[in-house]
Amino acid sequence: MAIELKVRKVGNGYGVLLPKQFLEESGLEEGALLSLERVDGVYQLKPLDEEFTRQVEAFLRTEPLHRNTYRELAK
Repeated sequence: MAIELKVRKVGNGYGVLLPKQFLEESGLEEGALLSLERVDGVYQLKPLDEEFTRQVEAFLRTEPLHRNTYRELAK
């Protein structure tokens, strides 16, 4: 079932209103972070895994300092 959403002006950007049913079925609440990704020409909207994001950010901060160590661990 496709749901039609209208793009609206929100401040200096744009947004869409997500139906309550979509939020309930996906387990999302107000303030949840979403990821919008293009895969094979199709956009996918998914809940953002905040813990994974924190781990990636921590890696990116330390990678320049420990590049050789990470390279050895990857073997």
